[in-house]
Amino acid sequence: MSVQVVTAKMADVELKEAAPAAAPASLTTSNLTNEPDNNTAVSPLSQPVKGVPASAMKRTDPAQRPGEGAGSPEGAVSEAPRTVKKIQFADQKREFNKRPTKIGRRSLSRSISQSSTDSYSSAASYTDSSDDETSPRDKQQKNSKGSTDFCVKNIKQAEFGRREIEIAEQEMPALMALRKRAQGEKPLAGAKIVGCTHITAQTAVLIETLGALGAQCRWAACNIYSTLNEVAAALAESGFPVFSWKGESEDDFWWCIDRCVNVEGWQPNMILDDGGDLTHWIYKKYPNMFKKIKGIVEESVTGVHRLYQLSKAGKLCVPAMNVNDSVTKQKFDNLYCCRESILDGLKRTTDMMFGGKQVVVCGYGEVGKGCCAALKAMGSIVYVTEIDPICALQACMDGFRLVKLNEVIRQVDIVITCTGNKNVVTREHLDRMKNGCIVCNMGHSNTEIDVASLRTPELTWERVRSQVDHVIWPDGKRIVLLAEGRLLNLSCSTVPTFVLSITATTQALALIELYNAPEGRYKQDVYLLPKKMDEYVASLHLPTFDAHLTELSDEQAKYLGLNKNGPFKPNYYRY
Repeated sequence: MSVQVVTAKMADVELKEAAPAAAPASLTTSNLTNEPDNNTAVSPLSQPVKGVPASAMKRTDPAQRPGEGAGSPEGAVSEAPRTVKKIQFADQKREFNKRPTKIGRRSLSRSISQSSTDSYSSAASYTDSSDDETSPRDKQQKNSKGSTDFCVKNIKQAEFGRREIEIAEQEMPALMALRKRAQGEKPLAGAKIVGCTHITAQTAVLIETLGALGAQCRWAACNIYSTLNEVAAALAESGFPVFSWKGESEDDFWWCIDRCVNVEGWQPNMILDDGGDLTHWIYKKYPNMFKKIKGIVEESVTGVHRLYQLSKAGKLCVPAMNVNDSVTKQKFDNLYCCRESILDGLKRTTDMMFGGKQVVVCGYGEVGKGCCAALKAMGSIVYVTEIDPICALQACMDGFRLVKLNEVIRQVDIVITCTGNKNVVTREHLDRMKNGCIVCNMGHSNTEIDVASLRTPELTWERVRSQVDHVIWPDGKRIVLLAEGRLLNLSCSTVPTFVLSITATTQALALIELYNAPEGRYKQDVYLLPKKMDEYVASLHLPTFDAHLTELSDEQAKYLGLNKNGPFKPNYYRY
């Protein structure tokens, strides 16, 4: 929701207090987890995810001001110019310690980090136009308490950010329940958490909940475009050291992470990461810090890949919790979230009607299943590509035609990638697409569409509106590329807050588990979230629907060989 439509009346709205489900007597690990032998170490994944070239490009953007990069998030929507110009390339390689010029910071910079460039949120953000040309690093700002330990776009935006956080709290019942319990016990007392995630209203609720549970937190953004400036300001005003703003350069990105980690008199003992950039930076610059770090919690595909690689090489020196592959994350964040956000992202960017459109969805995992279900319900003709015969059979049983991409590439109106792989849509595919074909990515990695192959002199790029580009061939054919191949829902729309509540609660409980686990429970390896914690996360959200769980009788529990309080499924169970 745009901040501009939130009136002063929001200050008088009382937040709904979600009734928490029956919870363990304590949030400590003994009541939330299985026994140590039930924790299953995850085998390493075979394919690493490579980064994208750190190249940048100038476009014919009619809304672009002198000295402003084509990728500026503040770019206005306007009509494409009649005169088509060839694209140009700009070398933007920078060293970490070399301060970029003001114009360089405004340019479209691509981080060498995979995760920092795969997506960003285009949700409306309150901005002060008089501040646009000044980098936050060049400002001297204080919050109302006199603290300067933060770096945000404009601390004066804090009031607007606070309103957005209050709205998000209403759709995050589990985190609010955990926060309420913090009045009596603080399971994260003494924890010093350094975090690197998207900084939105939803993650702000997570950060403030961790603070209520007793933790000290320092935070940076995992993505150069996803930060909501007003939310970052609200966190800084509340006393959280936050170093992030929307539209950071590559140099700014690493500088913000370093400011979180390298601070006198404060050393982290827990890491919450999204993409692995923070973990990578500490390994690279401050390896001795791992002597005091108790564990890492990672939620993204890319970050989990990196952890598996470290584990396989014998370089992972602390336990790590793989939140990405937890049941609650996979099913709700991937399936149900994408089922809603795929339509939202396409509508906001193209204003198209889905009825009768031919769509090919590459990949039929949880994300692909959600996308296909939504498009089919809207009347689209949906094709599916798959490499896994099990997922392929599921697609067939769900009524979708299984094809190879080459077989339908000339006729489809929309191409959506959902695989997490690289080069799923190649230049050959792009050359064969029909005029006006829409190309987008819903997978985590921005390597699925070979966008780099489109940055050639014979092709012309036109900016249509924010995150919508025409790529024009010499014969006049054009395709519509959304978010430059980055994650569509975070780039062009928003993600449902309720889904983020599930993911954020999982992260919070994983931090509690690792921080309170007795020595020896977890070795230097990557672990899945204990099944009991997955079930607990789900139970905390059931009161929102006025749902009532059936309880096993003693006789039934004995017959099934289960504890009446769970876990109810073995680790190998497929939901």
